[in-house]
Amino acid sequence: MSTRHAVVIGGGLGGLAVALRLSAAGWRVTVCDSGSTFGGKMNQWSDGGFTFDTGPSLITMPWVFADLFTAAGTRMDEHIELIRMEPLARYVFDDGTSLDYGSSIPQLLTTIQQVEPRDVDGFWRFLHLGARIFELSKETFFRRGAFEPPDAAALRALRHMPLRHAWGNYHSVVAKHFRSPYLRQLYDRYPTYVGSSPYAAPATLAIIPYIELAFGGWYVRGGLYRIVQSLVDLCRTRGVDLRTNSRVASIIRDNKRASGVLLEGGEALTADIVVMNGDTADVPGLLNEPDSAPLAPAERSLSGFVMLLGVRRTLADVPHHSVYFSADYEREFTDLFARRIFPEDPTVYVNVASRTDRSIVPDDGEAIFIMANAPATDVPWTNGEVKDATSRVLARLRRGGFPEIEADIVVRDTWTPTRLASSYAAPGGAIYGTHSHGWRRAFMRPPNKDSRTGGLYYVGGSTHPGGGTPTVLMSAQITSDLIARHEQP
Repeated sequence: MSTRHAVVIGGGLGGLAVALRLSAAGWRVTVCDSGSTFGGKMNQWSDGGFTFDTGPSLITMPWVFADLFTAAGTRMDEHIELIRMEPLARYVFDDGTSLDYGSSIPQLLTTIQQVEPRDVDGFWRFLHLGARIFELSKETFFRRGAFEPPDAAALRALRHMPLRHAWGNYHSVVAKHFRSPYLRQLYDRYPTYVGSSPYAAPATLAIIPYIELAFGGWYVRGGLYRIVQSLVDLCRTRGVDLRTNSRVASIIRDNKRASGVLLEGGEALTADIVVMNGDTADVPGLLNEPDSAPLAPAERSLSGFVMLLGVRRTLADVPHHSVYFSADYEREFTDLFARRIFPEDPTVYVNVASRTDRSIVPDDGEAIFIMANAPATDVPWTNGEVKDATSRVLARLRRGGFPEIEADIVVRDTWTPTRLASSYAAPGGAIYGTHSHGWRRAFMRPPNKDSRTGGLYYVGGSTHPGGGTPTVLMSAQITSDLIARHEQP
């Protein structure tokens, strides 16, 4: 066994991925997670025969996941089964208009033609913009660490640099491409995939709808937590020391270099390198640096108000994914980011995975995941606020024609920003760490290698290249490559 030891703080998706890659490279690896299960925000909850993913509900760019399994010496299809979602979602607007949105371009063009024929040209131009940003990003932002000098592949990718539209405000660029208020609201939703507002995020986030259209959205049979379970099994097979209920109290430094961690129980683990898979804003505190402070509220991404509902009847007319839009989208984001309150009229996302996968429910029931965006706040939610939020969410669903289910609920679990914060050490319950408002927040996240403390690295959604399951796995590869380059035996 190798004498080189890496300690990974946090067993979320990024922590498990970097542990696998380091193990495959010959490192002895220990993963310390403060919770009772691995996966971080990509987790699972079960009760009464109903099983729910509590985090992401679909994945994109499946080859990124396949690359990780290959690095671990196996094939993805030996561990998980991917199911392509078509349509991707049903969108329901305040006036009752609804449309099914998929990744089949011919079908989507028919839908756009019916909504607003003049927007077909705008759709092609918007898709082309996203494609150029993707071609640029895959050889630069997605492949290399922040602030690294470009190599030959990165320089060649610069020919895809968009000269128009990509450098402005996301909502403004959407409005320039689409006349239809329905299509504008639909495409304005995509910055929420990284916990941000379309009215403050940069237009380069047009890459997100392009990726979803070009490469599809995929569900994992049995739930997305099967990915985490598979990575845990592979880690154990490779001899990775996986520790739950092991909160790291501090990072040990020796001559400005990370040399291990101290657990809350007093145990010290020596290490050659330390990898942080948690919010980078927590690191100064772990290093016992003076004046360290958690991520400021104004810098935080969105949190969420989530209800997990098991119902005892089948909802045959409800799709796997649906979104019920608020009447005033701009006001909703003003509530979330400026006023920092739960919206009076929230947009509601509904994921009924049991419409695709009957293995996660008993008999004829349905497992329903319901989520509305919420501000990431340090003020604890009261029972009254939970009751009010529940009422507002259900009212929006009723206005959108969602079936009345309250009398059929047999299993219920509610997550607030307060619970997310305490469960995942996420400041205020911020799901993606910092928001992506402006260039600095979107593209200059903390680098994967600490500039002041040797042997300290970062992985996960709060570091480069950002939040989202595929980008978290990209961060694991970037971090592993940096470790291979800078930590020679």
